[in-house]
Amino acid sequence: MGVVAKHSSMIFYSDGNDHYSQRVRLVLAEKGVAVEIIDVDPAHIPEDLTDLNPYNSLPTLIDRELVLYQSQVIMEYLDERFPHPPLLPVYPVARAQSRLFVHRIQRDWCTAVDTIMAGKSKDTVIDRARKELRESLVTIAPIFDGKPFFMSEEFTLVDCCVGPILWRLPVLGIELPPKQGKPILDYMDRMFERDSFQASLSEAELDMRD
Repeated sequence: MGVVAKHSSMIFYSDGNDHYSQRVRLVLAEKGVAVEIIDVDPAHIPEDLTDLNPYNSLPTLIDRELVLYQSQVIMEYLDERFPHPPLLPVYPVARAQSRLFVHRIQRDWCTAVDTIMAGKSKDTVIDRARKELRESLVTIAPIFDGKPFFMSEEFTLVDCCVGPILWRLPVLGIELPPKQGKPILDYMDRMFERDSFQASLSEAELDMRD
């Protein structure tokens, strides 16, 4: 528990290659939170983190005596702890819809991303995951048309989950068709140009795109 005692500021243990870590970094950047980001190799978890997080998992956020893990829990905590700008809608129905979007992204996209990025499955499994993710993105592309953000006029936690996945398309081996994928490609341009998104990128993530 020495880390908590030594540091009064917020500390974020982050994997520079991981989209779950980037989504939290994006929230931190969007909120303008002063935070010490410690880049961790997941194959060599530091002893300090092992003492704090029983799962030895990344990302992990330390806010004084509070230790949080699991990216969605961290993101919602940050949104409540630093309410401006709000990244979840005010009204319960809209908030529930946003949470459901995040859940569906987790089930439909993140599972495929994790399979491809891990590279530990059989080639056929990885190829299937890549094909399913590409097809899902192309199918859902029209919903990116008409509103500047994911089903919203405002930037939300849903965008914080979607953006890091789309940033990784080149390393995932996925190229979207220019015509069918245009709404997503336009969304990506808007997202990637955002100051908070640029601030969220680790050195490893900067290398993911030329």
